[in-house]
Amino acid sequence: MRLPFSSKPSTRAYLKAARGRGMTLFERLHGYVYIRWCYLYIALAKGQHKTSPWLEPLARALGRLLPRRPGGKSFARAFADAYHGKALPLDAAQKLITVNRDLTATLPEVVIPYAKARELVLENPASVAVLDCPCRSAAPNPCLPLSVCLIVGEPFVSMILDHHPGRSRRIEAAEAVAILEAEDRRGHVHHAFFKDAMLGRFYAICNCCPCCCGAMSAHRNGIPMLGSSGYVCRPDAEACVACGACVAACPFGALSLAEDEETVRVDAGLCMGCGVCLSRCTQRALALVPAPERGQPLDVDRLRKTT
Repeated sequence: MRLPFSSKPSTRAYLKAARGRGMTLFERLHGYVYIRWCYLYIALAKGQHKTSPWLEPLARALGRLLPRRPGGKSFARAFADAYHGKALPLDAAQKLITVNRDLTATLPEVVIPYAKARELVLENPASVAVLDCPCRSAAPNPCLPLSVCLIVGEPFVSMILDHHPGRSRRIEAAEAVAILEAEDRRGHVHHAFFKDAMLGRFYAICNCCPCCCGAMSAHRNGIPMLGSSGYVCRPDAEACVACGACVAACPFGALSLAEDEETVRVDAGLCMGCGVCLSRCTQRALALVPAPERGQPLDVDRLRKTT
């Protein structure tokens, strides 16, 4: 059965892939709505749409009615399983955007610590689009620039270009890397995003600021929808001059000056291993080190060798 919204070739390609995965009609509609009206979807989710004051009490009531999901998971955890991001240091984000061949891998939970939406499937990975960030666009005084969300692979790139021609454009990998580097200089975090309605897989790299990003706000408020990069920041006490630049830059509030104010202290439970702090340290006193207790990195080089 052809659905009434399936006239565009990119939408038909998405629906075909969704049917191939056995997605229900509701799940297919969810994916279509998410891409077709992403700005409305995100604004509502962030509570920054004009109708949000009326919808928020309804959402809270539904949350109370559905406190637990099958398997005993909280509603917040079940939501995060279906829609989440993984922090990426700059070099990992650059490698993900410059993959030069198709990849198909189901990532283990030690890499993507969620039960759903864990596939890294790149069809035509050279197909990249930049989209005006829906989170920034919904904010009253957004961070600039807006054009920082990178959509990767098909059928997602074509759908974004078809449905948001005024807010997106196709770009080459070199420009995508330049966007990542510029956002890194601004102190923003690279996240690889996965969503169940996006065929259960990776579809975008978002460059997130703590003031506008809906996912970072949700994470601060107890919805665990962001996963660690698999690294943690480690300061070199001898090199550190306690200038505080990294403390001010950390988007997760994981760094603080020690009581003696002679070095930096890291709260490993808050540190997401994003690497924003590293470029702020003029003394090169910070490093990212593996943190197995926080999971494993998304190692694109290894995946290229094994798929």
